[in-house]
Formats: sequence, structure tokens, C-alpha cells
Amino acid sequence: MPDVVLGADLGTSGLKLAALDTAGVVVAEAEAGYDVDTPEPGWAQTQVAVWRAALDDALGRLDLTGHTVRALGLAGQMHGAVLVDAAGAALAPALLWPDQRATTQVQRWRALPDDARAALANPLVPGMTGPLAAWLAEHRPDLVARAAGVLLPKDALRATLLPGADPLVTDRSDASATLLWDVPADDWSAAAVALTGTGVPRVLPSHAVAGTAVLPDPGEVPVVVGGADTPLALLATGTTAGLQVNLGTGAQLLRPGATPAAVLDPVVHSYGDAADGWYAMAALQNAGLAWDWVRRVLGFGWDDLVATLEGPGSGGVRFAPWLTGERGGVAGPDDRGAWTGLHPGTTRADLGRAALEGVAAAVAAAADLLGAAGDDPVVLTGGGARTPAVQQLLADALGRPVQHVQVRSASATGAALLAARGVGLHIAPQRRPGPVVDPAGDVRRG
Repeated sequence: MPDVVLGADLGTSGLKLAALDTAGVVVAEAEAGYDVDTPEPGWAQTQVAVWRAALDDALGRLDLTGHTVRALGLAGQMHGAVLVDAAGAALAPALLWPDQRATTQVQRWRALPDDARAALANPLVPGMTGPLAAWLAEHRPDLVARAAGVLLPKDALRATLLPGADPLVTDRSDASATLLWDVPADDWSAAAVALTGTGVPRVLPSHAVAGTAVLPDPGEVPVVVGGADTPLALLATGTTAGLQVNLGTGAQLLRPGATPAAVLDPVVHSYGDAADGWYAMAALQNAGLAWDWVRRVLGFGWDDLVATLEGPGSGGVRFAPWLTGERGGVAGPDDRGAWTGLHPGTTRADLGRAALEGVAAAVAAAADLLGAAGDDPVVLTGGGARTPAVQQLLADALGRPVQHVQVRSASATGAALLAARGVGLHIAPQRRPGPVVDPAGDVRRG
């Protein structure tokens, strides 16, 4: 029977599962959604059992008749914190990256000596693993006293699959996004870890086999350590240089091949990839999120909103998309959204077009933060960039050619590629590049 490898992408509100054959074709997919719990304002958490149930559900609906499953890899939402005991069982719900409860604890990171804080080389964000673990140490010391350590989301899910294996394991792509990682040293920061009051996992290669899961179907399957969703999307698209923009609910701008360095107050992120390299990232929380809000408020369907780009302009109206604030750099956490330049002649179409242009301008500003110069096309991924008119809008805003590259379930595909590596298979995923779109409307090649 032909071989396949599985990749599971553990997202914030849903899990995607993809089966990749040795020709790099996704031969089966399944998805299971779940809600994020918000028991108090600013909190965001999920029970690990909910994630495991979603994986079991997706596995049960994946038709792999006639195939042999060789391995499973996991991609996961970044940051987050899950306290686990020595057997890997979660002691509390996973605290997620949108969670804001650790705002006070972030001040401990700001108070670190300059050299220790600069070595973290990342903006200080309350939803990262370190501050969230520090909040747990302060507010749930009983749980921390029982904990063997803190895990990232995908690692906590993997621990449920591998009873008896060492659960305290992660990879550097996830570890580097915790505010507990010394970027120049490429290792845990002793100064930052000391602020959490708990232990951290050991770091293994993303493709290393962590153990063998026994699943109802397909049975015994090697499971690799896995990696963070963003670098695994890079792995799936094959972007190794230049700039990649993933446009979804938020927007992530990624510049592979970055050089790690200590920075005291950075405006962009420096993270490890799924191998031994680095990428720089500028993240926007408000991209598709802002467009969806505008559509609801104005009563537009997606096609109606995009059709506003056919007009002569936005009538002087501008839109700031910061509905939920930002991490810094392009905008700050206290900034909020607004339409400005309104006048008696402003139309609904003006408001819609201004919203599209406002997000595109934010993407361009984030690209400037990365210093992502060059003539190569910017690689576009994500559902928000599938529409040709949006591709043109981004090309004009960036002042550079763009090209949408479609890889089905990119992060899940990246996880499957890691699984393949772990068992000695060499697979290149099927990629479907669209036309290259130049600024000012010139589509020049496919």
C-alpha cells in the first residue's frame, strides 16, 4: 500500500489534519473546530482534552483506505503555556497567545538587566509562555508546585499521544517564541526562566521521533516532535529568502535567513525555524479580523467588499485597522480602529475601500520594519490573499511584485514534512504558484 505521512496543525480555534503522499500530494484532509474559553475579560484558554478530542475526531474522519501511515508530525499555535505533571498530564487549561492576564508579569521582563533582556531579542508580549507561566506561579502556586514543567500547546497535545515517553520535550522553533530563549546563545535564558517558577522542557530537533502513538486507526505510528505553525508554513511553501506574507485573521510577515542578535527593545520578532536557522517576523493582529468586522458593520459580502476596489478611490477616507490593538512597531496595544476623513459625501463603498487599503498599508509598514528590500516577488499565502484584486492592492502598497503560492493546509503540510524526515522519507510538497502581480497592474508571468 502507498505510504503517507500525517501532519496536524493545532490552531487557536480548530485543528487541521492532512495526509501527504510520497509525491507531495495531499490525499486526504479533515478538520475539527473548538471554542476558546474566555472565563474573564482578556483571558483565552482551552482544555488540552478538547484538543485531543479534536485530533481523534479528525483522525476518525480521515479516509486513508489503501494507505500505510508512516509517521505523524504536529504544528502548533505559538506561545501559550500548559502546566503538566511528570506524566505529561495537564494540570490546568492551556493559556493561549491572545491571553492578556499577564500584563503585570511582563514588567518583570522589563526589569531584567539590559544584557539579559536584550538577549531575548523579542518584543515583550503578555501572551507569551514566560509571562503566562509567571502569572500561574503567582496566582496558582498549588499547581506550579505539582508541575514538572511548562509546555507549548503542540507539545501538550503530543504528550497525550505518547504515555510513557518523556513529555517534557519541545523544539527550538517553539522554544524561541516563549520570551524564555536566549537568541544569540540559542538556548534557554537562565535569567528569564527564573522568573517563571517552573521548569522548561528539553529541546530536540523538530523532526526527531519522540515516541510511538497507538491509535485506533491507523494503529502504531511514530510521532515526531514537530514545530511552531509559522515556520512550518515557511517549510511548506519553500520560502528560504525574501519576504513571505501570510494573510489570514492576522498577518504574519516573515523574512527567512535572519541573523540572530541581541536587541534591547526590538520592534520585530526573531525566532528559530524548523531546522537550525532563523527568521524575522512582524506580526499584525488586525488583518482579516478587521475586514470581517467591516463586512458585518457595512453589510457587505466578501465579493461586495472587494468590488469597492473597482472605483476611483476611497473619497479621502482612511481606516486604521487596530480593533484589538497591536504588539508594537506598526501600532501599540492601546491603539484602536477608526475611520477618518469622513464628510457628507462619504459612501459605504468609500468606507469599504478604505478598510481594504488600511490593512494593506499596515502590511507595508510591517514590511518596512523588517527591512525586507529586494526585487524578488513577495510570497503571499493565506485565504485573505487568494483574491486577485487583493493581490494587486498588496503589490501596490508594498511597491513590489507579489505572487500567491497555494499549499493546501500549509502548517499541517509542514508538520507532515517533518514526520517524513523523521522516518527517512524525502518529500517535496505540491505547490501551486499563481501569476506574479507587479505594482500598477502589470501581471507578467506565471
